[in-house]
Amino acid sequence: KNANSALTLNPFNKENTEAYFSPGEECRDTIIKHINSSIHRLRICVFTISDDAISNAIISAHKKGRDVRVITDNDKSLDMGSDVDRMAKEGIQVKIDNTSNHMHHKFMVTDDRLLITGSYNWTQSAARFNHENILLTNEAGVVKSFLKEFDQLWKEMSAY
Repeated sequence: KNANSALTLNPFNKENTEAYFSPGEECRDTIIKHINSSIHRLRICVFTISDDAISNAIISAHKKGRDVRVITDNDKSLDMGSDVDRMAKEGIQVKIDNTSNHMHHKFMVTDDRLLITGSYNWTQSAARFNHENILLTNEAGVVKSFLKEFDQLWKEMSAY
């Protein structure tokens, strides 16, 4: 069992990093847990989002008044099962790349203090079949670097 609860339950805790792996529910459940525990802001930058459980958590956070922004790949947003259109229709700010290249990042920053990143695609196949991973860290310098990347991409990308 992972000791991730220390990251969530004790904000005065020292810097921590945890790793999770799929297949299995561990990565998905960890992502959802941290979406649900967000207080102010979610910055989500992922190649594709088609796992309804994750999408429902994102929409719920938005409806609770969290400042949610999503960046995703323009090609993947058109895939069957993509939840990007549904999120945009719920009023979530979504931006997509406008090139033939892929926006292939997979990361989320919660409340400017916790980063989730790794190979894990936010899809049901990732949970069920694929060997993928996520890494959680509250190491301030790393979180700041990912927020800087998000802000730069947000300026460059096109509104969905």
